[in-house]
Amino acid sequence: MIVKLLAADFLKIKRKGLWLLTVLGPFGVVLLQWFNYELVPGRREWLLQRSDDDWLFYLQNVSSFTPLALVLGIAILTSLAASIENETNAWKQLVALPVPKMGVFLAKFTVLSSLLAVASALLFFFTWLLGIYLDLGSATPYAEIAKFSFYPYFASLPLLALHLWAATVSNNQGIPISLGVVGFLFASFSFKLPDWLPWKWPSLQNQWDEPLVNVVLGIGAGAILYTAGMLDFARRDVK
Repeated sequence: MIVKLLAADFLKIKRKGLWLLTVLGPFGVVLLQWFNYELVPGRREWLLQRSDDDWLFYLQNVSSFTPLALVLGIAILTSLAASIENETNAWKQLVALPVPKMGVFLAKFTVLSSLLAVASALLFFFTWLLGIYLDLGSATPYAEIAKFSFYPYFASLPLLALHLWAATVSNNQGIPISLGVVGFLFASFSFKLPDWLPWKWPSLQNQWDEPLVNVVLGIGAGAILYTAGMLDFARRDVK
């Protein structure tokens, strides 16, 4: 039944623009760096002179926009996914199926996390493609590209769980949207946030200068918030 729920959820989002947003997010992040390097004549040469490691400098520029895109994308995707059920009044139909309400929540989380995983894979591809186009060097750092593409995704799992929780239990979608706006503002100034706030984790910054810390925190806190949201959704009356 879980497989059928997943198939139904993927079918629901087919024509709702969620896949388009999944592609536009990473494409937009990398496109900004194309503008950064190519829009002004001579700027590429100036940027390449600023660092001894052209690939790393380029990846750091890309990663400066990745947390913002992730936080904003999570807010939009979760809100749209919940609005699909709200518009068709399908929540009662879902929970009437012979499957636990926890399974309904699991299916929603799996679909959204899959979309973000696809976005991270696309970010890897677009980042690599632009790096090759910019001729940043023959030794392509695939491991570093993967780190800057996928680490923020794992670090942002608590935000996904929190937004999905808010979107599924709230009668007013203005609440999760407002939460997304606040999160976007937090992510914009992540360098000023304390290390324990999850809105800082997608930036991969911390006092230990170790991105893996944020990944571990993201997976751990994401599991906790997912479990809390799932249990809360299961005990509530359907909207």
